[in-house]
Amino acid sequence: MHPEAPARGDCVTRHHPRKRFGQNFLVDESVIAAIVTAVGPQPRDLMVEIGPGLGALTRPLSARVERLHVIEIDRDIVARLRTIYAEERVTIHEGDALKFDFAALGAGLRVVGNLPYNISTPLLFHLAESASAIRDIHVMLQKEVVERMVAAPSSADYGRLSVMLQYRFEMERIITVPAAAFRPAPKVESAVARMVPFARLPHPARDEAWFGKIVAAAFAQRRKTLRNALRNYFRGEDFSRLGVDAGLRAQDLRIADFVRLADDAMQSA
Repeated sequence: MHPEAPARGDCVTRHHPRKRFGQNFLVDESVIAAIVTAVGPQPRDLMVEIGPGLGALTRPLSARVERLHVIEIDRDIVARLRTIYAEERVTIHEGDALKFDFAALGAGLRVVGNLPYNISTPLLFHLAESASAIRDIHVMLQKEVVERMVAAPSSADYGRLSVMLQYRFEMERIITVPAAAFRPAPKVESAVARMVPFARLPHPARDEAWFGKIVAAAFAQRRKTLRNALRNYFRGEDFSRLGVDAGLRAQDLRIADFVRLADDAMQSA
């Protein structure tokens, strides 16, 4: 068994959060318990935690799984973790989660993390690249980011992030976390999202690079109609042929519509 972690208050006092790493440490025990309950870790789970920080989630997760992987970029925190947890219980991967090969850990991977606000979107896209190896993802992010992740078509929050993630994952917001749950307290609320990769994509694109290109172009100037936003890819008659209203804006399209457009653009290229 690994030794007990230092008292939560002592950890927060001794480590100075670094702005360049977007560090805000979770300290509210009721929120920690709610997240762990939502994750439901089992002893044999292959689990990785992104950004363990001062161990708010590392402690309860490592107590429930036989082996926990953690990814941490802050050398001071890495050094501290190595004095607390035995290597056979917690494997520490020092480095940038944006460059980490999640699929290399194995299939059925469960991902947990309090994602730094400053890299949350690129990190979500990076995780999506390893979706085939992932069982589920539970991540805490800025509340407005989670609202965009789970947004429905024709809503103000629906955008490129919504489409690209919902293409590959079942998405749901499960917990709202107040700013007071962190030290230092951020200026915004947070939320926890659950992401489960589809066993079979509901609307598979023939070429996902083309799908991403069309989605990005459509939302690049979201106030423009599709006729104008995608004029480099389609003519007016193309929209009619595909059954898409060229007078709509990107936020009004469903994922199936974007896939249909992308497939056609790829064939015409």
